[in-house]
Amino acid sequence: MANPTGEQFELTMGRARAVVTEVGAGLRAFEIGGTPYLETFDPADRPPKGAGQVLLPWPNRTKDARWTHRGEEQKLEVTEPARGNAIHGLTRHRQWTLLEHAESAITMEIDIADEPGWPVPLRARITYSLAPRELTVTHEVSNTGEEEIGFGVGAHPYFRIGDLPTDELTLTLPASRVRPSLAEEQLPYAEEQDVAGTEYDLRGGRSLAGLELDTAFGALAPAGDGRHHHLLSHGGTTLDVWTDPDFGWVQVFTPDDLVGRGRAVAIEPMTCPADALNSGTDLINLAAGETWQGSWGILVRERA
Repeated sequence: MANPTGEQFELTMGRARAVVTEVGAGLRAFEIGGTPYLETFDPADRPPKGAGQVLLPWPNRTKDARWTHRGEEQKLEVTEPARGNAIHGLTRHRQWTLLEHAESAITMEIDIADEPGWPVPLRARITYSLAPRELTVTHEVSNTGEEEIGFGVGAHPYFRIGDLPTDELTLTLPASRVRPSLAEEQLPYAEEQDVAGTEYDLRGGRSLAGLELDTAFGALAPAGDGRHHHLLSHGGTTLDVWTDPDFGWVQVFTPDDLVGRGRAVAIEPMTCPADALNSGTDLINLAAGETWQGSWGILVRERA
C-alpha cells in the first residue's frame, strides 16, 4: 500500500465532500464548500490519536486486555502497552473490503475471526452516505458464529467548525450521568455520578475553554425524533452529531496536542462505555445468525 490508510475513497454531493479510508474504513475528511468540519490528517500518516477510526467490536479500553466469555478467560492482544490494555477493538488497522462505491455513498465490509481473545466470528459492514449538509454512517454487524456474543461499536471523530479555535466553541450534550476516568489507568473507574451541579453538566451548553475531558457520558435524553443530539456550535453555525438510541454513550476527549491542530475535541458515539466486555454494561448481545444495525451522523446547520 502507498500509505498506512490505504486507498482514499472520495464522496461528493453538491458542495459537500467526505473521504473514507480503505484501512480501518475510517472517516478522514468532511467539509462543506471547502469549510472543514472534521479534523483531518495526511494519508501518508497513521490516524493521530485514533482520528476518524471505527471502534469495533468494542470502543475504548478493555482492562489488562482480558475478559471472560462463557466462563473462559479471553486474552486479547495488548494494543496499549503503556497500560497493558486492549484499546479500540480489532479492525482499525486492518484493510476493509470495498463492496460498493457510488458518487455520494460507500459500503465496506470486514470479517472479525481468528483473532486472539475473540471467540465468536462477526461480519461488519459500514455505509457512509453523503447529503448536501449531512453525512450518515450506518453500521451493520452479523454474528456468523455458532453462539451468542456481546460486542460494542464506536467511532472516534474530532470535530471543528472551520478554522475557529476549539476553545471558542460551545458543546451541548443531553447527558445526565457521567463516568470520569482515572488519570493513571484511563478507564472510567471513578464513581458514576449525576452531572447536576458539576462541571460535567453540559445539557445547557458550555464553552470548551478551560474544559479538559476524557470522559464517558451516559443516560442520554432522546429528542423528539428519538435520537440523541450532541451539539458543537459557534454563532449561527451548529454541528449536530446525532445518534440512534443504541448509541447510548458518548466519550468526549479534548487533547491539547492533536497533530497539526493543537487543542481539539473528539465527540465519540458509543454503544457501550469502556471496559464493557468485563462489566457487561450495554453490550449488544447477538445470537448466532442475528444481525444488528445502527446509525449516527453529522448535520451542519446555519442560522440566517
